[in-house]
Amino acid sequence: MLFWILVAVLTAAVAVILLYPLLRGAKAAENSRAGEAAVYRDQLRELDRDLAGGLITPEEADYARAEIGRRLIAVSAGEPETTPKPARHHRVTEAFVLLILPVLGLCLYLTMGRPDLPAQPLEARLENPGNDMAVLIAKAERHLAENPDDGKGWDVLAPIYFRTMRVNDAQLAYRNAIRLLGPSPIRLDGLAETLMAVSDGVVTEEARQALEQSLALEPDNPRARFYVALSVEQAGRTDEARRAFEALAQQSPADAPWLPLVNEHIAKNGGAAAQPTAPGGPTSEDVAAAENMSAGDRQQLIRGMVQSLDAKLTAEPNNFEGWMRLIRSYAVLNDKDRAADALKRGLAAFPPAGEQGRQLLALARELGIATEGMTQ
Repeated sequence: MLFWILVAVLTAAVAVILLYPLLRGAKAAENSRAGEAAVYRDQLRELDRDLAGGLITPEEADYARAEIGRRLIAVSAGEPETTPKPARHHRVTEAFVLLILPVLGLCLYLTMGRPDLPAQPLEARLENPGNDMAVLIAKAERHLAENPDDGKGWDVLAPIYFRTMRVNDAQLAYRNAIRLLGPSPIRLDGLAETLMAVSDGVVTEEARQALEQSLALEPDNPRARFYVALSVEQAGRTDEARRAFEALAQQSPADAPWLPLVNEHIAKNGGAAAQPTAPGGPTSEDVAAAENMSAGDRQQLIRGMVQSLDAKLTAEPNNFEGWMRLIRSYAVLNDKDRAADALKRGLAAFPPAGEQGRQLLALARELGIATEGMTQ
């Protein structure tokens, strides 16, 4: 019952707000006509003074008096074709505001809403959040607001913030988790990735320090080693970056999911990747044949291989390494539109909330491909 009372009060308040300009307009029109009539009467008195003073002739005075009198009559009595009647003309609008809008809103609510559901206050939803991620996050945030020194809570919430692209909140959560629970490779790598997300894929000095601290705890950490090599590449030290990527590739298992990306960076820095490429990519025979071609033929061959990979991924989209290669290939060909389209299709197969989706977005940012609207 209280709900319907609130609806009625809000509807009445909205109606008053919408009707006020109409009523005010009618009153303003009446005040305007009264002012015009007073001006015309002053003009008649001024005309009599000018005639008495000999400033105008009687014929001119009669003509002017007739014109001023006509205007005065039009304002005072009203002429149907020229005088507006706001109060009458606005009746349809007033009826629409007072009747049709509330009825239309009620019909939409009864059709699309769920008036049969019981009230669900925030407190009750927080107690039983189910699978509602927003409510789960709100519950965790409320708990941490009351217990800010709960390191485990910050540790759980930090990667959730990062997956939902709340990178500033994720940065704070990782810092609190490290402060309360101590550094670990997972927490330090997560903080570094968050700092890189804030800086649009650039490995900042603070992120590099976190990665080096992670490597001090776990020297064979491939995640940290990759980002450290990437920081060297971004600094323009291509030889050093190539050696770092090659060292990572040599110590990685043959089926490591990060190996295709590592090989791409090796090639980007002037090296030769020894590991097999993603399905649909160029083979060693293709590369050897391309070396003997002219620039135009080589470009045509490359585009053909990229289009072949694109077609295979369209048929079988569950190929993460293939999407990484396709996005990079289009970027190398300076075809940013197709690269953005490939990113969009890749994220449909590997959503942004997952680890592989985040890698696709990170690659796109690194290549300068727009990711607006693709992070949710």
